[in-house]
Amino acid sequence: MKTGGAVKDGSRTGLRLPLGLWALTRVILLLCVFKVVVVPGPDITFDISNIYQGWYEVLRTGTYPLDDVTWQYPPAAALAILSPGLLPFLGYASAFFVLAFLCDALVFGLLVHTGRRAGRTLNGAWIWIAGVPLLGPTAYARYDVMVTAVAVAGLLAAGRSPRVLGALAGFGAVLKVWPALILAGTAKGRATFRAWSTAAGAAVAVLLLCVMWMPGALAFLSFQRDRGTEVESLGSMVFHVIRHVGWEGEARMNYGSIEFLGPYVSAVSTAALALTVAAFGWLLLWRVRSRLFTSSTVADAAFVAVLLFTVTSRVLSPQYMLWLVGLGAVCLAYRSSRMQRPVHLVIWATAVTQFEFPVWFSHVTRSDPLGVAVLFTRNGLLIAAALIACRILWRQTVTEPRLVGAVIPAQATQPEREKALSGSF
Repeated sequence: MKTGGAVKDGSRTGLRLPLGLWALTRVILLLCVFKVVVVPGPDITFDISNIYQGWYEVLRTGTYPLDDVTWQYPPAAALAILSPGLLPFLGYASAFFVLAFLCDALVFGLLVHTGRRAGRTLNGAWIWIAGVPLLGPTAYARYDVMVTAVAVAGLLAAGRSPRVLGALAGFGAVLKVWPALILAGTAKGRATFRAWSTAAGAAVAVLLLCVMWMPGALAFLSFQRDRGTEVESLGSMVFHVIRHVGWEGEARMNYGSIEFLGPYVSAVSTAALALTVAAFGWLLLWRVRSRLFTSSTVADAAFVAVLLFTVTSRVLSPQYMLWLVGLGAVCLAYRSSRMQRPVHLVIWATAVTQFEFPVWFSHVTRSDPLGVAVLFTRNGLLIAAALIACRILWRQTVTEPRLVGAVIPAQATQPEREKALSGSF
């Protein structure tokens, strides 16, 4: 009994540092969004107090924002926009920040709980502790932390219940599309059938409820289709350069964000879409060729899929980094994951992103040397992370199992195959 007590006491002691650092950094974030501490650059809380609150008032009348082109989100996003109503004793913006903080706490708690189990590690919790404040107050000033919490919960449940993974992925897809990608790495066979069928059922059910709930549930499709190339995306790097050699376009507010408008923009946007299609083609080829799914493969593949989606998107907003930080944290919660390098590159990219927006955003929109340098650094880190992550995923699940397949008995269990691989390479 004494030994057990000592272990528990030691475990509690080991959690004091991460818990203390999480609390300290989150207090600083709250001070920033409540404007006790002023962050240089544009007001990052503007979207909450103006755009989100405006949507809130419209949604309360029983309809989606049919005439607002900035409404570009799937219908379940209305739940996130309406959620501050759960705290009626606070103003809209204050309630939103508190709910964002609670979602952050939920993710941290899940990662700590997972990290203390056999075969897991607290490295994932440490990634979350560091990544969120490195993004700055933007992390609490968008609803992406809520979506990330759904995706992280789904991935952490994958090993025990593919149906829970599927249900959360399906709900998340109707919340902000990208959580559907957390299904990319489910093991072939029964697990995939259970997860994907549940996801499809959950997504259809939520979508139908939204359509029956209020008119305009699908209005976001036309608004999203008409978007151009945002000044922070990979494709925008072309225009940041050619602006200095006589390009006649401009960067201005369009569909709720600063986009490039002018000659060749449509061609670059089309090229970005082609890159996205190519990325998903690679993912499909990977699923066909993959031979071994380890305990971390679901998380690793989800991280790679969302990273590819993010890098090739014509819109690469700062809050997208929160998705990658959350999925990267889940990867590193597993001892079997080899995604350390790309996850660390994402963390560095997240740190640079805070300077890209909001601190030096005016330099980015002007394409001056400082703005170009910080944007190219952030996007360069993401490109490197994507390429390295793809190589790691392919090697661990396709190349290595094929090379050692001849020496692993056909009747070997998956844990035995994982052990053989980790011992050979």
